[in-house]
This record gives sequence, C-alpha cells and structure tokens, in this order.
Amino acid sequence: MDGVFEKLQNCYGNVRGKTDFVPRAGIVLGSGLGDYADSIRVEYELPYGEIEGFPVSTVPGHEGKFIFGYVGHVPVACMKGRVHYYEGYPISDVVLPIRLLKLMGAEILFLTNAAGGVNTSFHAGDLMMIKDHISVFAPNPLVGPNQDSLGTRFPDMSHVYDRELQKLILRKAKENHIFLQEGVYAQLTGPSYESPAEIRMLRMMGCDAVGMSTVAEAIAANHMGMRICGISCISNLAAGMTPEPLSHKEVQLAADMAAPNFKKLVTEVCKEFPVD
Repeated sequence: MDGVFEKLQNCYGNVRGKTDFVPRAGIVLGSGLGDYADSIRVEYELPYGEIEGFPVSTVPGHEGKFIFGYVGHVPVACMKGRVHYYEGYPISDVVLPIRLLKLMGAEILFLTNAAGGVNTSFHAGDLMMIKDHISVFAPNPLVGPNQDSLGTRFPDMSHVYDRELQKLILRKAKENHIFLQEGVYAQLTGPSYESPAEIRMLRMMGCDAVGMSTVAEAIAANHMGMRICGISCISNLAAGMTPEPLSHKEVQLAADMAAPNFKKLVTEVCKEFPVD
C-alpha cells in the first residue's frame, strides 16, 4: 500500500500543480455517457494523460479527462471515462481516480455505468438506481496493507449507497417524469460478456444488472467515507435473454437512446447536492 499511496499522492500533487479547483462532488461517466460533460459549466479540463502516473482509458466511448466546473451552483469534477480492471491495470489503479477525487475535496460520488439487464422486467434504455451491489467476482481494492489515512481496515458495507441520496434521485425522477428502475448491480471482470449460465446464476443471487465497473470504485469511496449514489443505463438484456449476440456498439447505441433522461436526472440531482 505504501507504493499505492505514494502514487496517489504524486497524482494529487500533479493535479494541484495545474488547478486549485475544489469539487464538492465527483461524477463518473460510463460507456456512451460522456456527452453529459457538455452540460457542465466548465472551468478547467485536464486529460488523464497529462497527470503523471495516472491510468489512461483505452475503451471506445471513454475519452479520458477530468472536467472541472459547475452543475447549477455545485462544484463538480466529472470523469469523462474511467479505466477498467480488464484493461490490464491493477485494481489499485482502477480506483486511484476515485481516491484522487476525495483528496481533491469531493465528499459525494455519483457513479454511472452501462449495464446488462439481468432482471426480466428490464428493457434496453431503462435507467436503474443502484441500491446495493455484489462484489465477489472482481478483486477487492482494499486487499493488502491498509493505509489508515485513507480509511479503516474493515469498513462497514451495510449502506454503501447513501439513503438520502437515493431519496433525492427517486424524487427527481418522479418530478421530471423519468421512469426509473431500482436494483442490485454486480461487477464481473470482463472483458468477455457473461454466458447465459452466468446470467442465470446472477439472477438467482438477486442481481438486477451486471457490468464491468463501479463496484470496486464504490468500495474504495466507501472506505474513504464518501457518500455514494449510482445509476446504471440498461444498455441491453444480458446473454441468453434475447436471440441477438452482445456487442459494445449496442451498449453505446442504448446509452445514446437513454441520454436525454440520463442528463436531465443527473443534472437535477446534482443541483441539490449540499455544498457546505
């Protein structure tokens, strides 16, 4: 952990050498959802590649930069693209951006992703508020020596997704007439999509949606005491639920279809984040 923490501190120092912007909230934009950054009143943009030692996304649809600015009156740092474990990065690098957001000042983390629908009542283009997650399939980012300055050795996971933020999301969805599913999200490693048998297993375990990100980030954020909320864009029904093969292009097309409601919901929620 000493090397991991040193790398984190170096990245923080590098960012602070370029901007002194202090975000109240961090927003992570998933596959096909990067256009949301266009909704922000931008103060500064910082490509990941300009931060020494920072992991850089290699996935189509993940542009790879921080957008610092305002949603309403709330200062935010928006991650336009994330890195994934399947890209070959160690899990400590996957969650480094989240830890960096916290060091920069973010107390709230808004996670988004494109996910496969496991729940048979879901449809492509639905939005799902994440109420809980299953993390047994991806590496836990807290494995190894604990850095006490980041958080406790054994963090409680009873309420990873903040109840008050969930109420805010539900209220804003209702006020804006946006249909919103709720459910449990599971992270698998990828990059291959799940098999039909794996999807049946996930459904039996109580999963509603599955993807290749988010959970490790939520664990790291929870470890550091951040308040967390999340929304999945159901980009497709998972393997075995339709006769069609799965593709990343399908993920991006569904995200594009859901984009107007997604942008509206995220904006209205962020505007009511506490700023003190």
